Amino acid sequence: MSGFTVTDDIIDTQALRRELANGRAGAYASFEGWVRNHNDGRQVLRLEYEIHKDLAISEAAQILAEARSRYDILDLAAEHRAGVLEIGECSVWVGVISVHREVAFEACRYVIDEIKHRLPIWKKEYYTDGDAEWVNCRHCEQAAQQRHPST
Repeated sequence: MSGFTVTDDIIDTQALRRELANGRAGAYASFEGWVRNHNDGRQVLRLEYEIHKDLAISEAAQILAEARSRYDILDLAAEHRAGVLEIGECSVWVGVISVHREVAFEACRYVIDEIKHRLPIWKKEYYTDGDAEWVNCRHCEQAAQQRHPST
C-alpha cells in the first residue's frame, strides 16, 4: 500500500494492516480515529467530512515522505474517510511498520498529527439537539504550534 487514500467506504483496518505485512518488521504501530458521541460538552449524533481529495493526497504524500526521511521505518500508510460517519466508525487510520517499536510509535504519531494539522479536511458535527456546525481541532492546532512555532 505505502501511501494515503481517501475513501467513502468503511475503513477496513485489518485489510490495511495486512497490506503492510513484511517479514523484516518487528513492530507495527497504528492509530484509529473514531467518531465519538460528544465534543466540547455537546452530544454528537454523527459527523460529516469534506475533503479536497487531490490536495489532501498530494499533501499527505509529502507528510509520508517526511516520516520516511525522519524515521527508520520499513513502510507506512494512511486512509481518511469522507462523507457522513456514524458514532463509533473509524474516520482515519495510520499504520507504520519498522524493525523496532519506538520508531514505529514516533512515526505513527508524527503522521497523524501532521494529517490533522495540514490536510484540507473539514469536519461538521451534527448534534442531538438538531444543531450542526463546522468545527476545527484546537488540540491539533496546539500540538502543531509546539512542533512548528513559526506557523
